[in-house]
Amino acid sequence: MAVVTPRVFVSHLSGTPVFDPNGDQVGRLRDLVALLRVAQRPPRLLGVVVEVISRRRIFVPMTRVSGVDSGQIVITGVVNMRRFEQRASETLVLGELLDRRVRLVETGEEVTVLDIGITQLPARRDWEIEKVFVRKGKGGALRRKGEALTVEWSAVTGFSLEEHGQGAESLLATFEQLRPADLAGVLHHLSPKRRAEVAAALDDDRLADVLEELPEDDQVEILGKLKDERAADVLEAMDPDDAADLLSELPEDDKERLLALMRPEEAADVRRLMAYEERTAGGLMTTDPIVLRPHATVADALARVRDPDLSPALAAQVYVCRPPDETPTGKYLGLVHFQRLLRDPPFTLVSSIADTDLPALPPDTPLPEVTSYLAAYNMVAAPVVDESGALLGAVTVDDVLDHLLPDDWREDGLHGSAAAGLTGGGSPGKAADGR
Repeated sequence: MAVVTPRVFVSHLSGTPVFDPNGDQVGRLRDLVALLRVAQRPPRLLGVVVEVISRRRIFVPMTRVSGVDSGQIVITGVVNMRRFEQRASETLVLGELLDRRVRLVETGEEVTVLDIGITQLPARRDWEIEKVFVRKGKGGALRRKGEALTVEWSAVTGFSLEEHGQGAESLLATFEQLRPADLAGVLHHLSPKRRAEVAAALDDDRLADVLEELPEDDQVEILGKLKDERAADVLEAMDPDDAADLLSELPEDDKERLLALMRPEEAADVRRLMAYEERTAGGLMTTDPIVLRPHATVADALARVRDPDLSPALAAQVYVCRPPDETPTGKYLGLVHFQRLLRDPPFTLVSSIADTDLPALPPDTPLPEVTSYLAAYNMVAAPVVDESGALLGAVTVDDVLDHLLPDDWREDGLHGSAAAGLTGGGSPGKAADGR
């Protein structure tokens, strides 16, 4: 059992592993749920939001939490696997209190909340918010110049008011190590107002990565709240196939306006993808595979594969083509698998080791045939070639899975035994508060 810490600051709890009494990991903490009270009384913690392996978020009451520290959280009893839904009276500590602008009761000075300290009440399993770590001065990027101090909850006022233009720097700092898919889960469970604030605080590349992992409704909502110029920049930072999918969800006027703001070469790729049926090789492909000329060497290929911005599927093979190097390329000659690149000397020409027998996919190949192709040839990506023999792009297995899974898979995660197996045995049952 974990040793109870007298006081814990919540920023250190973000992403903390959650274990059952047997030492098996149930998931990771994503937020804490608090109940604000009147007369400046410290809020009581109702429970924690835990993201289990299926990316489903569940609620665990504080009465089931037997130990809390910044290294681990231990829970007891049977876990209710019902999806967490925030109630109107509840407040998310990480999602809604960090970065809030409040005032010091004594001086009336406006301060920004950087962290929240929680403590366990003596001889009980009840927890409450005790301290608030704040910084004086104006909010925003330059606020770190102000004096920072820790005060009692009762020493500040303004938490009960809905704030407009709330920052997101402290919240993002607690999630900076998250993968895009996990950060997308964070955004999806925030209120629309808070979601827009966090999206505004992310840089273009990070926001693009996160948008690619969000359900379509969330993508459209976030993009619609960005200024047109920034929306175009974010679309350019997305993979062309994902940008095309997102733009296809917008009204025609909005779509054309954003395409006109994008760089011509980026817009051209997206327009080309939008011309194909969605569930075909052309509609699924990305236009940015690794393309090498016949005289390139294995060393050249490995240098390209090392690009950290490439997805594992795109980095799994390179495509040998005659110039031009940008898609649509010159004549497609074949592909070289990453494993083959590791087996041959660095000076070997890629044209001499290219697999020229593997058939390429026409752009109108329907999704079931694309799936069969990847399975039959044990591939994680497949070349898409037009009638003239030019390489148009590559279909990766992750994009195929996106279209094979149910439309709402990003929201619902996995169901059934995989999720239920994390409860530590027995039937799910009801949590103490009836959720």
